[in-house]
Parts: sequence; C-alpha cells; structure tokens
Amino acid sequence: MPHRSAGRRFAAEATHALSSLFHLAPAPSPRWAIGLRAAIAMATPIAVMSLAGRPDLGFQAATGAFVALYATHLPVTERLRVLPFVAGALLAASVLGALAGPSAVAALVGLAVVSIAAAAAMFGFRVGPPGPLFVVLVFGLSAHIVASGADAATYVAAVACGILFAALVSLTPLLMPSRRRVPARPLRQVLPGPAWPPGERVLLIRVASVTVAGIALGLVLDPDRAYWIVGAAVAVVGVAADRRAAFTRGLHRMIGTIVGAGAYLLLAPLPLPALWLALVLAALQFTIELFVVRNYALALVFITPLVLLLTGAATGAVDTVAVAAERVIDTLAGAALGALSGVLHPRDDGAADDAPHKVARG
Repeated sequence: MPHRSAGRRFAAEATHALSSLFHLAPAPSPRWAIGLRAAIAMATPIAVMSLAGRPDLGFQAATGAFVALYATHLPVTERLRVLPFVAGALLAASVLGALAGPSAVAALVGLAVVSIAAAAAMFGFRVGPPGPLFVVLVFGLSAHIVASGADAATYVAAVACGILFAALVSLTPLLMPSRRRVPARPLRQVLPGPAWPPGERVLLIRVASVTVAGIALGLVLDPDRAYWIVGAAVAVVGVAADRRAAFTRGLHRMIGTIVGAGAYLLLAPLPLPALWLALVLAALQFTIELFVVRNYALALVFITPLVLLLTGAATGAVDTVAVAAERVIDTLAGAALGALSGVLHPRDDGAADDAPHKVARG
C-alpha cells in the first residue's frame, strides 16, 4: 500500500508538472513597465559603448542590468531602500569573480562561498524573487569573462556602471509625484530578519547541497562550466519552500533551456552589429519579464539565448553549436539536482499550492 500511494503521488505530481508546461497563468499585475525598464537597463550600456567604439565594455556593463529584476513587487519608495543592498551584493559578486577568475580552484571555492552566502542573505531577509540566482550568475560570469582575457579592474568598473544605471532605471517611477507620495514601510519591515524559519532553512540547505553537487559535477565535465550547473540548480530551488514546485521548476528548466538553445543557434550565427544585438537583447529581456510569472518554461526559451548571447559577446566566443550543447547538458544536470533536492521539503509543505509565483523567476 505505501508503494502504491507513493506511485499515485508521483503520477499526480508528474501530471501537474507536464500540464503546467502548457498553462499560461494570469499575471498578478501588469508587467510591461517592469519589462521596459529591464530592457532599457540591458540595452542602453551596449548601445552607448558601441557608439563610443567599445562594445565589449557595453556587454560587460550589461551584466549589471540584473539588479533591475529585484524588488519589482514593491512600491518604488520601498524599492529605493532595497536596491542598494542588492546592488552591493551583485557588485561584491563581480569583484570576487574577477579576482577568482584566473584560478580554477579559487573560482570553484568562491562559487561555493558566494552561492551559500547569497542564499543565506536572500532567504534570511525575505528579499523575494529572483532570490540568490543572479548573485551566483554574476559571480560565475565574472570569473568566466576575466578568465577569458578581460582586464579585471576594467571589467568590474564596467559592471559597477551597469549596476548603477540599472538601479536608476528601476527607480524612474520616483519621477512621478504620485509614486513618491506612497508611504514606505521601515526597512526592518521591508527586509525582515535575519531569520531562517523551517521553510527558509530547507531552502538554504538545498542551495548548499546543489552547490556542492554541482561543483563536483563540474569537476567531472569542465570546471569552467560549474557555475552554469550550480546556477541552473539554484534557479530550480527558487524562493518557494515547496516540493511540488521543485519538480515542476526542474521540468520547466529542462524543456525551456532545450528550446531556448535552439533559438540561440538560430540567432548566434547572424552577423548582427552591436547596436542591433543590443535591440535583440532588449526584446528578449522585455519578453522574459512578460512571461516569467506566467510560464517559466516559456520564459526560459528567451532567457537561454539572452544569457548565451550576452556571455558570448562579452568573451568573444563564437563556437555556437558547442556552447549550446554544453549549456543544455549543464542545465539538464543542474535542473535535475535542483528538482531532486526538493525531497528535503516535508511532503505536506505546500504541495497543493499551484500559485504562479511558485514556478516564476529563473
């Protein structure tokens, strides 16, 4: 009987995950303004530096655009209080990644430390989506880009400028008097903590577990790719203390990345000038923000080519087929780790909750 019951539960969760691939959930609020700000934060540094004759610096600065994805659920008066902490975390990740990049050992140790520290802070202070993912990704990208030959100091300066610009773009609603008049809660209420109740403790344990396992897999496959495996796993962990969400996010991550890698293979060989590539990245970022809270797999169809195009442009990588194949393998491994780590949640820990935000944000 226990085996039959477990089988029925697995079948039910598998059916739910498969059906969610074809379900477009309603957005909790209009997303076009968030998408527009994220697109501007991504594309403007690339366009400006391309016109100045240094598109490489523009692509590096665009790494800082991820700060615009945080605190979007808050009134802008409260977002103003949160973004300096997020910006500081992303800048610290870029500095540590740039310092660690020349050494494979330092990069892997740093990946473990940054991933766990970012998760502890994000969960402990209830920062919300997208959680520690982009801190991990910025560290990994920074180490990878510097290891590929970029000057560390110049790279960090470019990322810092990108972070500052993206933060300012995210706060543009403050230009409207009606938005400035919205009362803001004290910072201790906006970012309560630090505290790690049971759900957050399990999320932190999951991040630590998939980080160690992802680094171990990276040592087998290619140490330089470990950050992508860990990033994929951390993305699946998300911010929801939910066993069902872990399985569903893992499936969405796998399917979305495979299709997204196909889209990358179509886009990457096109001889796009830097200005046109900036527009493509802006369109991808805008579309991501429209769909990330509605269908995670669909959002990943756009997230995957965006990150691959941005990384390739920043490092000068041109072997598109090899890169796409590696990223699919790494994502499958990371997503499987993230989904499997969901068994650490108690079986009744919100498994029936199908809210869209459980599957949102990669």
